Amino acid sequence: MKQLIFIHGAGGTGAVWQYQKERFPGSDAVTLPGRPEGEPRDSIDSYRQWLRDYIADRRYGAPVLAGQSMGGGIALSYALAYPDETAALILIGSGARLRVNPAFLKTMSDNIDKPPSWYRGLATGMYGAVEERVRESVLDTTCSFPVSLHLNDFLCCDRFDVMERLPELSLPVLVVCGDRDIMTPLKYSRFMAEKISGSRLVVIPDAGHMVFLEKPDEVNREIGKFMAEIGD
Repeated sequence: MKQLIFIHGAGGTGAVWQYQKERFPGSDAVTLPGRPEGEPRDSIDSYRQWLRDYIADRRYGAPVLAGQSMGGGIALSYALAYPDETAALILIGSGARLRVNPAFLKTMSDNIDKPPSWYRGLATGMYGAVEERVRESVLDTTCSFPVSLHLNDFLCCDRFDVMERLPELSLPVLVVCGDRDIMTPLKYSRFMAEKISGSRLVVIPDAGHMVFLEKPDEVNREIGKFMAEIGD
């Protein structure tokens, strides 16, 4: 089976993939630099370069990259830069362009010196449909990082745009989105599925931006089907 690597979204860690790690033993859920070890990168492409070094150090070969939101942007960037080093993509609640609401960015910028716990008030709504125990555990970790880290990641997202390059991709791609995602609306996923030849779109009902945490059984089932389809 090809190596499966999960890549978290802005301000997160690999711990958000707990349901997927349980379902897919041997998979890897990376934690990007700056949380807290290392320095955060200043662009999606810079995170991509960190990921390439990570993969090379572990001799993973050409993996399947599964990314959510910013993580999906990193996966897209990786596949476009290194098509021969990417077996397949799983893009969850993501997009080829990841514009962020300017008011959201300004709120973080205006409060950048607040203690890390301040971010909880901003982030809690994103996890509203996640089971309480899991939600609180994820927020405890996420909200231990400086506000500057979250702002940095969202600025990386805001500058990301590979919409015109999607037709270059010629590898298996699974696109997953919750039908209630307001951060990366369904139209983002539909666009990717339309522009990437041979890709498949799965829409999960009654799910939002954290679809992989809100509806883990449904998402894991689709990932399992996709991994079986692409084989060894």
